[in-house]
Amino acid sequence: MSKAHKIGNSLKDRFLRKETVRKVGNRQKRVYFLIVCEGIKTEPNYFNAFKEELPNGTLVVSDMTVFGAGKNTKSLIDFTIKSRHNFTNNFDKVWAVFDKDSFTDDQFNSAIIKARDNDINCAWSNEAFELWFLLHFQLINHAMSRADYQAYFEREVKRASNKDYSYKKNDPDTFKILKTYGSMANAIKWARKLEAVETDQKYATHNPCTKVHELISQLLDPSAILSEVKSI
Repeated sequence: MSKAHKIGNSLKDRFLRKETVRKVGNRQKRVYFLIVCEGIKTEPNYFNAFKEELPNGTLVVSDMTVFGAGKNTKSLIDFTIKSRHNFTNNFDKVWAVFDKDSFTDDQFNSAIIKARDNDINCAWSNEAFELWFLLHFQLINHAMSRADYQAYFEREVKRASNKDYSYKKNDPDTFKILKTYGSMANAIKWARKLEAVETDQKYATHNPCTKVHELISQLLDPSAILSEVKSI
């Protein structure tokens, strides 16, 4: 696993939100997200690149604070709970992003349940975050390993781009590749289809499955969150 990172003063200062009042009338309203990722590069790279694609000048704007924690499952949830209180202002939505990967079923399930009990949303993936990437190209409805995801993803990018491609886990250009050659609309549609098959809370057995689409959907339509938040 990646080396753990503590939230130091410099990190707090970096992500400290300066705007404290949600504006009304014809002026902008903002919805604030805190996204804490298990990994320190792949997932933060993806969401920070995604942030650059959000429209500017619209009535409702998503403002994302993203960083990699380098923690595993349950300790990531503890870290996220603590992180939420290290900022001066409240976030409208708090998300933890992590994979099933090599963690035990109990670790994985317990992390999701603890997050729910502490009002933290989970964009988990079983088996790995790369499932979300692959869904931009095809529906996968059978369990695969992380290595399989990589091989399938490389094949789909090569096929779509007609160029040689080798996936690098920490590549900062992955979002650009997905945007250019894949379909986020299909990824959301197919992730929902996988989600609909599972009806119990034995999350570790939901393979393949990902909840990343739920976070993406909120980021794409932050106006829906305003109705849940009381006016300041």
